[in-house]
Amino acid sequence: MTRLPRNGACCPDRQPAPPPDDADQLLSRRRLLGGAAALGGALVTGAAGLALPGAAAAAVQQPRLHDRAAWRARRPTHAIDVLDRAPDRIVVHHTATANAKDLSVAHAYDLSRTIQGWHMDNNDWWDIGQQLTISRGGHVMEGRSRTLSAIRTGRHVVGAHVADENSHTIGIENEGLYTKRTPTDELLASLVETMAWLCDTYLLDPYQAIVGHRDYNATECPGEVLYDMLPELRDRVAAAMGQRPDPKRTVRRPHRDGPFPPSRGRFDHGPAV
Repeated sequence: MTRLPRNGACCPDRQPAPPPDDADQLLSRRRLLGGAAALGGALVTGAAGLALPGAAAAAVQQPRLHDRAAWRARRPTHAIDVLDRAPDRIVVHHTATANAKDLSVAHAYDLSRTIQGWHMDNNDWWDIGQQLTISRGGHVMEGRSRTLSAIRTGRHVVGAHVADENSHTIGIENEGLYTKRTPTDELLASLVETMAWLCDTYLLDPYQAIVGHRDYNATECPGEVLYDMLPELRDRVAAAMGQRPDPKRTVRRPHRDGPFPPSRGRFDHGPAV
């Protein structure tokens, strides 16, 4: 598989996965609700704190999203790649930073700006690497440029968060270090809501789509505690989508127990490009 350059651009070399077995049921449910749910409309908060117009309501309750203008993101240095197809995996990460006690939205905005600055100035990337970021206060923020517009139209913004796999994966960075500690209830609730929204929008089976960074690369990310919570989180996402939890549908992947390569510095949670 083609390795992505450091800036996060790519030439796609992977075909999208076929829809899950229950895709027809999801489509039927959307038609009953008005048919517009495939666009995955969300309540998006802009810089002024106002709800921005989006697509019609989806079948799944959607998270409150803070767009790039809200946290005053820098412009990317190059055009961001948007593929005319959906991702087939949702990759859960942790930021490998301190487990902050500040749960405010102001802290969440500062977190996004700090990560973007590190990715662009230290990693020499075109923009922040991940598509979405969730703070310990449960605030969900748009990451890489054009992410929200791509999700609404069923397309995929290529990020920089999983080495060799960015052309088909959407990444969610969760603030904190979860090697021994458990994420806050606020973060977990928003993570479930966000993944249910993505699965519903992209017609993904949560038991197949939701994975951890270590399922692809040699890294501790998203931390032993959060990684071990993924089966429970898949069940919660399925329930949020109106499905009966069925862990037997989970795709088995090699569980990497370590030893893991040491972190190379701030915000380093393993191979990303």
